[in-house]
Order: sequence, then C-alpha cells, then structure tokens
Amino acid sequence: MKRADIAPLVGDLRQLASVRRVMLLDGPEAGVEALLFSTGGGLDFTVLVGRGLDIGTVHYRGVPMAWQSAAGFAHPGLIDREGDGGRGFGRGFSGFLVTCGLDHIRQPRDGQPLHGRLPFTPARLVAAGEDWDREHPVLYCEGEITQARHGGEVLRLRRRIEAPIGGTGLSITDRVDNCGPEPQAHAVLYHFNLGYPAVQDGTVVSLGDRRVAGPARLGAEAAGAATCHRAGTGMAEAVVTTPGADGDLSIRFGFDTDTLPFLQLWEDLRPRVGVFSIEPVSTGQGEDGAPMVLAPGAMRRYQLHVGFGGEPPAIG
Repeated sequence: MKRADIAPLVGDLRQLASVRRVMLLDGPEAGVEALLFSTGGGLDFTVLVGRGLDIGTVHYRGVPMAWQSAAGFAHPGLIDREGDGGRGFGRGFSGFLVTCGLDHIRQPRDGQPLHGRLPFTPARLVAAGEDWDREHPVLYCEGEITQARHGGEVLRLRRRIEAPIGGTGLSITDRVDNCGPEPQAHAVLYHFNLGYPAVQDGTVVSLGDRRVAGPARLGAEAAGAATCHRAGTGMAEAVVTTPGADGDLSIRFGFDTDTLPFLQLWEDLRPRVGVFSIEPVSTGQGEDGAPMVLAPGAMRRYQLHVGFGGEPPAIG
C-alpha cells in the first residue's frame, strides 16, 4: 500500500486510516486528552494521552476487546494512588492497557502504592499522525511520561505506539531512563486487560506449547490469584484463544524476554466485573521479584506487540 497508489482514489487519506486528537468531556473522564486510532483494516483503539499514553478502548472488526471498569477512564486528578491504604490504583484501573511501575509493581509495600506511582500520569505528546511514506505505512504516536520526586526517583518513560495501516495489530516500544543523580530501583508490568465478549467460557491462554490459563469460567465466586511464569528466551508470545460458533478469536501478545522475562496472569471473572489480564513483567514473584537497579544515565528498552485474528465473538 503506497501513497502514490492510494492518494488518487480519495480526497483525503484520513478517509482510510487516521489518528485524531480528541478530548473526553463527560463525567469523571472530562479533560482527558486522547488519540483515536483507526487502521482501516478492522482495528480501532484509543490512546489516552492524559493517562500515560496507555490504551483505553479497543475494537476488532467492530467488536469490543478491552475491559472497562465502572470508573471509566477517570481524570488522573480524581485518582489518589496513595489512598485506600495504598490501593488507590483501583480507583482508576480500567482499559486495555495500564502500565505499572516505574520503581515498584504489585502489592503495596514500604510506602509504595499498589503497582507504583506511574499509572494514570499524564503524558507529554511529542508526535502523532499517519506516515504514508514508509515502505509499510503506519499510524503512530510518541510521547513521554516522567515519574519524579526531588531527592528521590527521576524516571522517564519514552513511548512510541505504531499500528500498520490496513492491519489488525499494534506495537509498543518503550525506553525508560534514570534521569536522576542516584542509582534507582526499576520495575515495569504491562497490565493488558480483556473483557467480554473477547473473554467467554472456554477462553484459554497458551505460552509457547504450554497452556498456562483456562478454560475460563465467567461468573466465578471470587477473583483468582495471580500466577507468574517464566517466558523462555527471545521473543515470547502469549496467545489468548476464545472459541466461537463461527470460529476462534485469537489475540497474540508478543514481548521481548531480554527485558520482560516473565508473564503474569490474573483474572476477576465475578459477575459485574469480568476482567482477564495478560501481564508481561520485568520481575517474577518471590525470589525472582527484586527490581533491577538503573545507574544514573542508564536506560532500559521494552518491545511488545499485540495482534488480533480470527472471528470476533458476537455480543449476546
């Protein structure tokens, strides 16, 4: 697909694929800046600039894939991460991706809130748009999020999201820099969240040739415990498969094990909740759970890819 071939057929290339800047206006979401990605190939998703360049809604061939909580995509000014005994994360937890870190993940400990202080931090948008001049044209955005305290951590996340025009996938490339004068603990967890109808009775997760979760059962009486698995070497791929009457839905989460050597899984499939989480993570649990240390000026890169394929299940 080349600009020279396509441009004569339309009045504006954004008719086919686009990134559009918008502002959410309703209720607790009011004031959250967002980007609407539409690949023209069956994938549409929302990047929440006002919430750390994380991903809110995702639709594959018109069918919703992402989980959304009752909180919606609340403005970060309404979320106290330190509140609720360090569990204020739950006041804003919602959407397809919430990135956790950058110096702490998992349960509150030693004054650190659940999943750290990065979640819901507004980003500085550097660039966004459509690039038709590449060999394989893409939609993209790029920005940075800084977690900083004078006398404490100064960690900066630089993120680029790309989605091939005409495709059904997206990639995330992150770089975390220690911009402070002292060595700094660092950990990151990518909290991808699926919901109905992408998750139904019978949904399973495989990691390589291993089944690591499922079959799922909606309407569970309690939330499940998180499980953590070594992801192997090279580029790992966790595949979520949901059976349907017209064929299976397949969602593939690829990640580089050089920097994300573990896959954590968690679910809360109770009635009126229904979240199923796929979580590539930099540290394991227990003895494998210690964060790494970044020297002043040091950096760490993370590469992830999400692809949607097969038949999306119908609602109802």
